[in-house]
Order: sequence, then C-alpha cells, then structure tokens
Amino acid sequence: MKHRILVVDDEQNARDALKTILGEEGYDVAEAADGEEALAVLASFRPEAVLCDIRMPKLDGLEVVRRARADGYIGSFIMMTAHGTIETAVQAMKDGAEDFLAKPVDVGAVLARLEKVLEKSALKVENALLRERLREKYRFANIIGESGELQAVFDVVARAAVTRATILVLGESGTGKELIAQAIHESSPRHDKPFVKVNCAALTETLLESELFGHEKGSFTGALGRREGRFELANGGTLFLDELGEISAALQVKLLRVLQQQEFERVGGSQTIKVDVRVVAATNRDLEAEVKAGRFREDLYYRLNVVSVTLPPLRRRKSDIPALTNHFVEHYNRLHGKDVTGLAPGTLNALLAYDWPGNVRELGNVIERAVVLAPGSELTSDDLPPALRGPRPVTVDGGGLVPGAKLYDIEREAILRTLEMVDGSTSRAADILGISVRKIQYRLKEYADADRAIRTLQ
Repeated sequence: MKHRILVVDDEQNARDALKTILGEEGYDVAEAADGEEALAVLASFRPEAVLCDIRMPKLDGLEVVRRARADGYIGSFIMMTAHGTIETAVQAMKDGAEDFLAKPVDVGAVLARLEKVLEKSALKVENALLRERLREKYRFANIIGESGELQAVFDVVARAAVTRATILVLGESGTGKELIAQAIHESSPRHDKPFVKVNCAALTETLLESELFGHEKGSFTGALGRREGRFELANGGTLFLDELGEISAALQVKLLRVLQQQEFERVGGSQTIKVDVRVVAATNRDLEAEVKAGRFREDLYYRLNVVSVTLPPLRRRKSDIPALTNHFVEHYNRLHGKDVTGLAPGTLNALLAYDWPGNVRELGNVIERAVVLAPGSELTSDDLPPALRGPRPVTVDGGGLVPGAKLYDIEREAILRTLEMVDGSTSRAADILGISVRKIQYRLKEYADADRAIRTLQ
C-alpha cells in the first residue's frame, strides 16, 4: 500500500517538482495551492504526512497545522520556508509540526525526513488504535452487570466522568473498583492523557510518599537520582489511588494540599511543582467511621467525597452471576487454549448458592481454576472448589427433570438452563421464557437462599 503525501505550496513549480519526485519514489501524492485548500484535501485524502510551505495566501502553514491538529489529524507535518528563522521553526514545532526544512529544499533531505516521520506516523496510528480499543474495553456499557444497584452506580459515575470532580469509589475487595476508575478515565475528556495507578496499601509510608510526589537525588538512602512521582506522571490525566484508607496521617496532610492547590514538592526538594490531575480514590474501609475514630482527616474525606459511589457486593447482585460466569469461561478458554462450552446441570446452582466473600475477583479465580482443570467440555460441580459444591437437580438420562417433579423445580430448571443458553443475559432469558427480568432476578435470589439453607442443615 502506497504512503499518502500532501504537498502544500502556493508556488506551482515547487508543487510540480515535489509531486514528480515523490511519485517516482512510489508515494501517492495530492497537492494544494493554499492553506484553505489544504484543509479540504486533508479531510478527504487523509495523508500520512504533509509537506507544507509556511508563507502562503489565505492561511499560512502554521495556521494549517493548528487547525488540522484541532480537527484531530494525527499525521506528520514537515514545514518548508524560504524565510526560515529559528523562531519560526520553534513555533512550527509548538503548533504540532514534526520537522522543518529551508527552501530551496534538498531532495535527499526531503526523502530522509519523510521516511523518518512516516515511521512516527505509523506508531501514532497504532497507538491511536490501541487507545481506542482500550476505551472500548472500559466503556461503562461493557462492564457486566444488569442489577439495579450496579446500573445506578454506572449512571452516577458516567455523569461525573465528564467533569474534573474527584470521585470516591467504595466497596468490598474484588467488587471492581479499579475497573470503574479506568472507565471513568476513558469516559472523561482526559482519556488521551495518562491513567496512573498507585496501590497505597502496598508501600511503606516513606516509599509511598516518594512514589506519589517523587524525590530529589540524595533525599534518602538509595535515592541515587531525581525521580518523578505519580502526580507528575499523571499530569493532565487521572491518578487512581487504590486502598486510600491505608495512608498515614502525615501523608493525608500532603495529599489534601495537592487536592486543594494542585501543587507539591518532591521529597527532599524545595521547588513547587504545579500539576493538573484528576483523582479517583478507592477503599474498602468505612471512611466515615475512620473519621469518627480519628484515623482519617475529616477535611480530606470531604475533599475526596465530592462524588462517591458504593459498588454492591456480588452476593447482592446474584442475577449477574450467569453473565459473569460466561464472560470468564470465554476469557479463560482463550487464555489457556481450552474449549469449555458451558455449564453442566447443577453447576450454576452451586455458583448461585455461594455468597462470594471475594466478590467478582473470587468468581473469576474459581472459573479460571475450573476451566483449567475441567476434563470435559462442560464445567461440573466437581470442577469447583469443595466449598461451592451444592445439591444437584434430580435428572434422568436425557437431562430433564424426573416426571412428577414439583412445578417449582421445573421452573427453576427452565430458568437456569435458559440463562446458560443465552450466556447469562437475564433480558434474553426473560424474552424466551415469557416472564419479566425482575421475576428472573427475584427467582435467582430465591434459589440462592434456598440452597444456602440446605447447606446449613447438612
């Protein structure tokens, strides 16, 4: 496939010469005689690189670069001028150009610069595609969960994501707080800037301070050079502070200052560093109780708690277990090269009966283990950890319920098997069975409660 190049110059002879040379080198070349025409050709031709004169009628080259970048063009600009100065070159680079050539241009220099910027353009395109895939992966709509509680969380954070407000995500371990934080970032105007994560519980106070704010050379033993902290690395983007409830009182003071003033000093330094960082914090602690106990600063709590949401534990949204299970089966099939097609009768019953203290993370671990160890194409209760193995429905060889079974058991089997068939979608199962989604969710909770009661008696 030929690389597409746009030549922009108000001099006809210069355009013709460059078009001939580049055409002979195998490039697909378009041309424009002024800045306005260049912007129109950019929109339709979508070149990978632009050779653009700076001094032109209507719009000069610098304005072409500015408008093209504002419209989202990610290709490369090489600016050309017979009136080149260092100031013009610097301004061209500031406006988004990659390189600068003085006229009359040298053919060898043009070809060499083009080869260099086209390599960069290819990386830019690849990075843009990867970023778009990441955004798609972390959209709220792609997070599995149809329960009312979780949908209410999605509604709040989706509305808050487009602002710069600090967001506090609460919930037990394993409920998906980091996933929500990533979705907030990808749904925000900062999505093309860094998303930086820090686990505050994984580091000592000294190391965490350095991790957050950076340090100067010699500020402590082992500080062999200057290091930027996570706040600097996240400048313009989002900083996710996980397990925030674990930080010390001294660090709480420093964090409060950054949130209030968007400035700090590195450890051992005196220079004040300004940043523009949006903070999303998460914790499994009850911060209100921590404030009352004097272990967490009240002013920091209110600064963090501009918008807060609490992710429900999996035991309160068991109607999402079928869809989550199907997702994990597909994921771990791909990861481990397995071919598990679904769940055998009784397996979903066992998953629904368990209370999942580790929440979605624990469910994912259980399904991965089952997929890895499963000897057949279906996951059975025997593939689950002992704590999850519950009662199985009474069946005959064909897999259906024994004639004379209670209507309750027949309905239960119909609901569970239909959910398995439609990959856990309660809405699709409801359509097939001719009942409401609410009834399916109510029944799933009822089945889980009944199975738990049986286990208790056993």
